Amino acid sequence: MENNIYGKQLNGTASLAKVYAIANQKGGVGKTTTALTLGEALTRLSKKVLVIDLDPHANASVHMSYFPETVTTSAHDLFFDNADFKSLWGKIVKKRDWVGFDFVPASIRLSELEVDLKDRKNKGMVLSNSLDEIKEYYDFILIDCPPHVGVLLVNAIVAADTVLIPIQTDFLALYGIRLLFDTIKILNKVLPSPVKFMALPTMYDGRAGACRKILNLIRRKLGDRVFSTVVHMDTKFREACASGKIIFDVDPKTRGALEYMQLAREIVRNEDA
Repeated sequence: MENNIYGKQLNGTASLAKVYAIANQKGGVGKTTTALTLGEALTRLSKKVLVIDLDPHANASVHMSYFPETVTTSAHDLFFDNADFKSLWGKIVKKRDWVGFDFVPASIRLSELEVDLKDRKNKGMVLSNSLDEIKEYYDFILIDCPPHVGVLLVNAIVAADTVLIPIQTDFLALYGIRLLFDTIKILNKVLPSPVKFMALPTMYDGRAGACRKILNLIRRKLGDRVFSTVVHMDTKFREACASGKIIFDVDPKTRGALEYMQLAREIVRNEDA
């Protein structure tokens, strides 16, 4: 890691990082794109940001040129028994020159944790406990979650201040979030305070009547738990992914880039309110 997160308090305030778990049971809804693009947008607002890839598929890691077969330290290390979190974070947090945020890559071994943690006490609290060690060094911590219910998703939700749910504006994607809401309801029965969540409409095409209907339905059902920001379809996202870049490096004035900047500002306003 190029910067020593334990050298000083990096966010310049006494506040602790706000943790956002970016989750949806359905794949292909813009979850990884949201984690990386929002992370970069927040840094452009002078926020100190950490993005954690907690998905065994490691899509965010590959996008950032951290390939599972070559990664030696990863988010998986946080779940070792008796892990020394203070020293461990200094080993697993990485930095790329072309982005402003810090990054923790995933490992395919994260898929083994369902079995490895089977008999471990408080197994849903591991990530939350580890984040306590670094919250004072960041303004925001974004977690790219796996697209299925399991010990990793539970860890992310328990650790989060807010679950950010990207919802593609089509009927199948809307149906897919039911499982996530069921998981949140179950956790709310045992957690000291209810899980806060916010929905982000993604891949929106205003020309399609079905998209407009779904967006209206989302806003009607979830009310103020839907961001004002709506992320439209933008081919620049694919171009950025293919070149291993964030959309701001492809075209900072394209619609997708401007909308994620709008989302970042909305989140900062909400947190400051």
